[in-house]
Amino acid sequence: MSTRNIITAICGIIIVFALNSCNNGQAKEAEKAPAPVITETTQVGKDKLSTKLQLPGELIAFQQVDLYAKVNSFVKELKVDIGSEVREGQLLVVLEAPEINSQIAAAESRLKAQEAVYTASKATYNRLLETSKTPGTVSPNDIDIALSKQNADFAQFEAARAAYKELTIMNGYLEIRAPFSGIITSRNVNLGAYVGPSGKGSEYPLFTLQQQSKLRLAVAVPEAYTGYLKDNSEIKFKVRSVLGETFTAKIKRRAGALDYKFRSERVEMDVENKSKLLLPGTVAEVTIPQPAQDSTLIVAKTAVVSADEGVYVIKVVDGKAVRVPVKKGRVADDKIEVFGELNEGDVLVLKATEEIKEGTILNTK
Repeated sequence: MSTRNIITAICGIIIVFALNSCNNGQAKEAEKAPAPVITETTQVGKDKLSTKLQLPGELIAFQQVDLYAKVNSFVKELKVDIGSEVREGQLLVVLEAPEINSQIAAAESRLKAQEAVYTASKATYNRLLETSKTPGTVSPNDIDIALSKQNADFAQFEAARAAYKELTIMNGYLEIRAPFSGIITSRNVNLGAYVGPSGKGSEYPLFTLQQQSKLRLAVAVPEAYTGYLKDNSEIKFKVRSVLGETFTAKIKRRAGALDYKFRSERVEMDVENKSKLLLPGTVAEVTIPQPAQDSTLIVAKTAVVSADEGVYVIKVVDGKAVRVPVKKGRVADDKIEVFGELNEGDVLVLKATEEIKEGTILNTK
């Protein structure tokens, strides 16, 4: 082989290697370039999003009281039992305390004795005062002494009368009457039982009385939703004991402060219960409407990503992904309120995920 042919062959081999290197570099560059992500998009809308908040509630008696004996005594008569419907002022139980009767008798005797003493001293003073009208018959000092005696005896008479009244009032405590109309829901005593004030003879109340013709529906509303509450707003609720029926009530009272432990506000509704269909202590499923006051930005729920980095949506800007931090508001069906640097009409990734990074090239459809 001639020298020219050898040189030609070597040049050909060099050219082939160069072409292969160029092709390999182009292939690697092609492999490094990320392929566009094909994704669906949605637009940011603006609307009034009205939602309903569902919370557990509790039905409680409108009024409830535990009745204790006010004085140490024994049960003489029981006029009612569990389930008895009573009227305001109705006699529920009669107690007896023999020592009180003795004390009343003694106080009555002291009262009559003091009355007699006061009457005598008063008569003495009046006679001296009348006699003193004749000059020189009675000294002024005697009149002063008689007046002082009358005033002292009157004070003793008033003290005896107060002591007697106190004992008669205590004697009235031996009859326990209903403070309001309602139903006796518990009885913890029997005839002959020793009773007294709470902690002094009675660990449990004699009776528990509840007003059930009207109930309170109590609900603890979380802090984030208290701004949507309005007085006299109508709410609906259901109870498991009455299947298939929905009840209504209106918001009547609000605590006006948050519970420090649960960060919620206590809200109460009045529920008429003339038929006694609802029972105090029943758990209710309460639905509170939350109508929107102003238009807000609305997006599809799938467009919002909740990740470790925070909550955000993916906005499409010049064909690339841009993460926009947002805060979530109310949710209704497949839509959600968002608050952030967005405008109506902005294009977002419909099904956003953490895999779509900042700056990812998007092929929208």
